[in-house]
Amino acid sequence: MTSGGISNYRPTPSGPVNRGDSKNYTRSGRITTGFSIAFGFLVVEWAVHIVNAFLFGGQLSNYGIRPLDFNGIWGIFAAPLLHANFEHLMSNSVPGAIFCFLIGLSGRKAWWEVTLITTLVAGLGTWFIGGPGTSHIGASSLVYGWLAYLIVRGIFNRSLIQTILGIVLGFAYSGLVWGVLPVYEGVSWQGHLFGAIGGILAGMTITSDDPVKAVKR
Repeated sequence: MTSGGISNYRPTPSGPVNRGDSKNYTRSGRITTGFSIAFGFLVVEWAVHIVNAFLFGGQLSNYGIRPLDFNGIWGIFAAPLLHANFEHLMSNSVPGAIFCFLIGLSGRKAWWEVTLITTLVAGLGTWFIGGPGTSHIGASSLVYGWLAYLIVRGIFNRSLIQTILGIVLGFAYSGLVWGVLPVYEGVSWQGHLFGAIGGILAGMTITSDDPVKAVKR
C-alpha cells in the first residue's frame, strides 16, 4: 500500500517484501488478529481441560513431560494443554491471553514462531533436568516464554515502543521471577526457566515481528 509516495514495505535487493495480507498490518487488522489468537488460546486450553476433567477423569494429565523417560518425551507438545485443576488453568489463562494478544499484534506467523520455539526449548529443557519420576503439565512454560519474548523483543527489533512495553511488562510481572527458581514445592521451575529462555531466543532470532517501517521512494 502506498500513500503520498510512502511505501509500507521494506525494500530488499530482490524487491518489496510481501508481509502477507495487508489488512493484518492496519491497526484494526492487528487488533483483530491479537484478539483472535487470545480467544483461540482460551478456547483450546479450556476445551482440553473440560474434556480431560469430565470425560477422562483427569487421566490425560498422565501425558505430561516425564523427564528422561523416552515414553514421555511427546509430552513436550501435550503438556502446555494440560492442567491439574481449574485453579491451575485460571492462573495461566489470564496472563496467557494478554500475552497472546500482544504478540498477535505482530501477526499470526510471529505468534506461531515464538510459541513453537518456546515449546521446544521449555519441553526439552524440562525433559533433561526435571526430577525423575515427575510429570510436568501446564501452559505456564508458554506464559513465561511469551512474557520473556515481549520484554526483550524491542531490544533486538530496535523498536522504542516495543522496548517501552517490555519495560512496563517487566515491572508489572516482576513477581514471576520467583517461578524460575526451585522455591515452590510441586511447581515446575524447570518449565518456567526454559520457557523464559525459549522466549528470549525467539526475540533474538525471529524476524517476522519486525515493525514495518515507512521508506521514502
